[in-house]
Amino acid sequence: MRQPRFTVKERQSQLSSSLLTLNQKHNYWYLSICSDIYTESCIYRSLRSVVRKFVSCRGGGGERKLVTESTLKKEMGDGAEAVVDVDSKSTVSGGVVDVYGEDRATEDQLVTPWTVSVASGYSLLRDPHHNKGLAFTDKERDAHYLSGLLPPAVINQELQEKKFMQGIREYQLPIHKYMAMMELEERNERLFYKLLIDNVEELLPVVYTPTVGEACQKYGSIFRRPQGIYISLKEKGKILEVLKNWPDRNIQVIVVTDGERILGLGDLGCQGMGIPVGKLALYTALGGVRPSACLPITIDVGTNNEQLLKDEFYIGLKQRRTTGKEYHDFLHEFMTAVKQNYGEKVLVQFEDFANHNAFELLAKYRTTHLVFNDDIQGTAAVVLAGLVAGLRLLGGTLADHTFLFLGAGEAGTGIAELIALEMSKQSKTPVEENRKKIWLVDSKGLIVNARKESLQHFKKPWAHEHEPVTNLLDAVKAIKPTVLIGTSGVGKTFTKEVIEAVASFNEKPLIMALSNPTSQSECTAEEAYTWTEGRAIFASGSPFDPVEYNGKVYIAGQANNAYIFPGFGFGLVISGAIRVHDEMLLAASEALAGQVTEEHLAKGVIYPSFTKIRKISAHIAAKVAGKAYELGVATHLPRPENLVKYAESCMYTPTYRTYR
Repeated sequence: MRQPRFTVKERQSQLSSSLLTLNQKHNYWYLSICSDIYTESCIYRSLRSVVRKFVSCRGGGGERKLVTESTLKKEMGDGAEAVVDVDSKSTVSGGVVDVYGEDRATEDQLVTPWTVSVASGYSLLRDPHHNKGLAFTDKERDAHYLSGLLPPAVINQELQEKKFMQGIREYQLPIHKYMAMMELEERNERLFYKLLIDNVEELLPVVYTPTVGEACQKYGSIFRRPQGIYISLKEKGKILEVLKNWPDRNIQVIVVTDGERILGLGDLGCQGMGIPVGKLALYTALGGVRPSACLPITIDVGTNNEQLLKDEFYIGLKQRRTTGKEYHDFLHEFMTAVKQNYGEKVLVQFEDFANHNAFELLAKYRTTHLVFNDDIQGTAAVVLAGLVAGLRLLGGTLADHTFLFLGAGEAGTGIAELIALEMSKQSKTPVEENRKKIWLVDSKGLIVNARKESLQHFKKPWAHEHEPVTNLLDAVKAIKPTVLIGTSGVGKTFTKEVIEAVASFNEKPLIMALSNPTSQSECTAEEAYTWTEGRAIFASGSPFDPVEYNGKVYIAGQANNAYIFPGFGFGLVISGAIRVHDEMLLAASEALAGQVTEEHLAKGVIYPSFTKIRKISAHIAAKVAGKAYELGVATHLPRPENLVKYAESCMYTPTYRTYR
């Protein structure tokens, strides 16, 4: 390694002297430091104390000057990079530089909001990363050219939160609440996340299911400004260039969809962007991943939705979906570009791809990229957690129960496989043996060996020896399941006859109606409790209000993926994992089940309260990170001694920072 011509201390002194001379000569210049300064070398970070002295220097003139990375390099000499031989980009929150000062570890430090030279504080008010609205103090308003651009009142973040929540509660329609929240995110990012964290049970259904489904259906009409990257077939051959147009370079988590199977609503094409935007809002609010490290992406290869193709307000390509080799080549270019631009450790979460693509994409890239499919794996992990917790009410082990699914797509087969893996882990028996305790019904009836030749590849492991059965009711009577799970995406399919049949041979039938949004749920909470005479243990995908039956109040559990994927992804980030393994999913499920208390179970609830979701996510992240270290796929070394405390210390917190 080439030795530097000067020590760090000598270079600090020289740089300080140079900047002082520059400041004295041109006392009206405003000096601002590019964020890239901090990303190239540790020596730059060691100079922060010197650099910050000059960030706020300004005088009477209106001219501004930007001190660039190249200027600092010139001042520091050619040997600067050789001073410290470590990974300069490592930080406590997952291996990339905290450009916006978002890490909890820096919460009490003064930060400088400017990363580019500016002519007026007006620009600061329109930067959602840094805008605080009326919370800017008089000193900050004077220092950052905000005087006169705001009303004179100064109010704190808590009062801002109170004011906004009063306003949002006045809206009658959930879609209007959704739009208000999205507008807030575009205006004041920290206030948006403060509201979502502090009012998670009230606002989660607004920014996520079920309202996000309606938002996607109407996305063309409510679209205001881009919240992510749209990659259409027009960008074929230049996807890498498109990714470089996104202003934040230090991305840790990408959620991507092609919009073909949005919730239970079908092909919404380019308007599926609402899903990645909503998922990543939860990655930050519930999981602690800082917002600048999140990137929503929509792959637009057309749509087969006739209504959208005829809609003058549709914002996507008005052509039928590209399929086959052209589609897969396009996705391969995308995956290659992501890895090239963001590195080995960026998490790519596939979201709402149709069955025929979802399984193939996951299988293809799970050995070469850090990928996760929430519909297949996230849903499976959260349902398994509910089942593990539910065993404390039902008794026995997983292997003692019989499972019947309505729906054999991504969610159904994904859940079934994870249950079989957990059974295998507990009983030390082959996974193939444990699959025999799990039965699936699709649109053609019970999946049995007689149908094996005509089945899609992902359904074949679930074909068992049995006479053909063509409908759910007959399948229930034949299989006699102790657990009934709905992943069909079709509402009202758990009829009174079906529920009563399950209840007839189970003292406490466990019923999970998981399809989203609420309109697509296989049954309601009220129907499940009423038709089982209050004996059911019930959980759903979308939230239901408490139900009163025979003088007793029943609270439905919500098997919401939001319990799992934010903490799961955060665990991958803080460990620097480079691959996802099934053992990590099992660890996440066990961590979530472990957060269900006896108090929850006494009420028949098999999931913990969302009010403590950040604590839950920290425990999930710790378990996932621990498994990554155990499997040898973690790259952030050494392993922290207490992973729960480490996860909590890395979480983004949305409190306002004090600006110099």
